Amino acid sequence: MTASPSRPLIPLTPVSRVLRLCLHALLAALLVLAAGRAVAHSVPAAGAVVAVCAVLAAVYGAGARSPAVRGSTAAAGLWLAALGAVWAGLLVLSPDGLWIAFPLYFLELHLLRLRWGVTAVAVTACAAIASFLGHSGTVTPGAFLGPLLGAAVAVATVLGYQALYRESERRRELIEELIATRAELAAAERDAGTMAERERLAREIHDTLAQGLSSIQLLLRAAERALPERDPRLAPALEHIGRAREAAQDNLAEARRFVRALTPPDLEHGSLAGALERLCAAAPQARFSVSGTPRELPTPYEVALLRIAQSALANVVRHAGAGRAEITLTFMDASVTLDVVDDGAGFDPASAPSGEGGFGLPAMRARAETLGGLFTVESAPGQGTAVAVTLPLPADTGHTPTPAAPAAPADTPRAAEHLEAS
Repeated sequence: MTASPSRPLIPLTPVSRVLRLCLHALLAALLVLAAGRAVAHSVPAAGAVVAVCAVLAAVYGAGARSPAVRGSTAAAGLWLAALGAVWAGLLVLSPDGLWIAFPLYFLELHLLRLRWGVTAVAVTACAAIASFLGHSGTVTPGAFLGPLLGAAVAVATVLGYQALYRESERRRELIEELIATRAELAAAERDAGTMAERERLAREIHDTLAQGLSSIQLLLRAAERALPERDPRLAPALEHIGRAREAAQDNLAEARRFVRALTPPDLEHGSLAGALERLCAAAPQARFSVSGTPRELPTPYEVALLRIAQSALANVVRHAGAGRAEITLTFMDASVTLDVVDDGAGFDPASAPSGEGGFGLPAMRARAETLGGLFTVESAPGQGTAVAVTLPLPADTGHTPTPAAPAAPADTPRAAEHLEAS
């Protein structure tokens, strides 16, 4: 018999402990029964029967307490062979020894691999039948039915218990996986919420405070140029205007530092294309490409496109089971488009959950619509998924449109351009 030198230990549950105790008790009771009947009926070999029962009990007790028997198939096989040899001697001496076949069935099926366990059960049943026929001298159906039915019941019981144990282990692993996934999703949602708030603050500072300070600076510069410099009566006013312009410039620089600090880390030291390329490098099945002439995009546009790409690729990795995914960033004259296509399982967009989530379709759609863009999803079960978002670019593609600022004097024609460039 070939067997692996070791096998994993199955943790003992309360039910398995009770079953082991019952098996010990059954074997002990059968040995006492065989020895007691031999003494009570004054069998000629009563002393030998009692001695063999004692040896069998000792061998069984030694193996039951040995960790090697529970951890090694080879050690279990040797222990069962020793039990079988002593039991064979008991079968020769007493017909009552055949009842010990029933606990041996369970031991063989539990300690050996299924193929060898069933073979050992068959050999044990044949030995019990042979013992009964040898001691009775007559052939009856009961001589065959008893050991064979016992063997069948033992096989069915052990196989059923193993199936239940495997099912229990699968459920335990599933629960652990669900708990881990829930923790990951909670962490992802917290991170997404934190990043969304940082992006909102950066956008608000850029669109309101920074633009307002820029407008104030431009207006003060225009006022400074509009006043005659040589008039000594206006010197204090010009000095105050200069100080106010410097204060506005300092605060504008501070506001811009805040905006840079709140920018997503993936965009701090590179372009959107570079961030998307690094994102795809982390997913083996993902590929990234750029179409059209790359240009600088407003920060809110880059943030929105990066977050949508991260969300779509996260869905591909976690749910689609795709072998390939492609992310394409396309620059056009008046818009920029991001496409995420995969060959995964696909789904029915009409039945997709509508609740909000950190990586959900509603969150992606909301990001696109906030910038006046169009978000579409094309998918079907078994046909992959295509996610596309198109954002219209403002006239100056380098920066986002900003709220109207106070009008500058007529002698400063470049004020509006400078305001847009801020």
